[in-house]
Amino acid sequence: MVHYGHSNQLRQARAMGDYLIVGVHTDEEISKHKGPPVFTQEERYKMVQAIKWVDEVVPAAPYVTTLETLDKYSCDFCVHGNDITLTVDGRDTYEEVKQAGRYRECRRTQGVSTTDLVGRMLLVTKAHHSGHEISSEYREYADSFGKCPGGRNPWTGVSQFLQTSQKIIQFASGKEPQPGETVIYVAGAFDLFHIGHVDFLEKVYGLAERPYVIAGLHFDQEVNHYKGKNYPIMNLHERTLSVLACRYVSEVVIGAPYAVTAELLDHFKVDLVCHGKTEIVPDKDGSDPYQEPKRRGIFCQIDSGNDLTTDLIVQRIIKNRLEYEARNQKKEAKELAFLEARRRQEVQRERESDCDF
Repeated sequence: MVHYGHSNQLRQARAMGDYLIVGVHTDEEISKHKGPPVFTQEERYKMVQAIKWVDEVVPAAPYVTTLETLDKYSCDFCVHGNDITLTVDGRDTYEEVKQAGRYRECRRTQGVSTTDLVGRMLLVTKAHHSGHEISSEYREYADSFGKCPGGRNPWTGVSQFLQTSQKIIQFASGKEPQPGETVIYVAGAFDLFHIGHVDFLEKVYGLAERPYVIAGLHFDQEVNHYKGKNYPIMNLHERTLSVLACRYVSEVVIGAPYAVTAELLDHFKVDLVCHGKTEIVPDKDGSDPYQEPKRRGIFCQIDSGNDLTTDLIVQRIIKNRLEYEARNQKKEAKELAFLEARRRQEVQRERESDCDF
């Protein structure tokens, strides 16, 4: 999956240099080394390109990063998070570039992982919503989902995401609408930010010569009211970062009202309001949430050409549940074996060092 943890890693990587090239693996490579991907390679190529800190995407990038690959794309160094990535046989995929001194590390984002998000989809609970404490049942399930019998990996399991003003500042553009720009407003859950959202926002962005796109994100309780089950899968704080990372979005309204009101339109000086082809659920009183922009003649329905929804993503996960569980347990076992081998090497070096005296 592509989530705000990946976006934050790319943001940090971009800050280390002047031009960011991102290599994206094929479905075949991911299936071989990790397990079945949630999104197809074509979906992932476009999603990564839509992240605003990315300058270029290399499709079908090799799973093991070599000096040859860095030289081919004129890269000075490569960047990865401070967790480990292993091949199917347990080797560090960055071993060669590390030894050559052409490796940099950025901090992994706490509180999010593909393992955790998949666990949320499979466990029907609202524990991940804003304002909810993580229940013992949810924590136990999420931990065990990616846990093998042999131990506990420090990079897996669940921790609570803590939103800070600094994180929002890092993701936000900080730019206000300028004279001559067309202010376009869109609203929704934007849950599990995916290629369907990207295609929609790209179409919206293309409606004006100088667009300023504002995305209104509904509160978790509001989303749950019209989506039901345990939606949204990602809480409001997480969804905010996911949308802010998109290059087609200029600003986010955190906790936007479900009905697009006259006050909202006037406050942001909105020129156009857009909605996709998905069903518009009436407000709690039965009214059309878009009646005001329709009355003003500024409402536009957009066909993105992509019918992927959050529901369909969840269905993909449920369909392949056993494969994902096996994938996560196998991944954990490999990482634990790697950590144990590294610990033994360190102990051996200490013993040899003691013998020198």
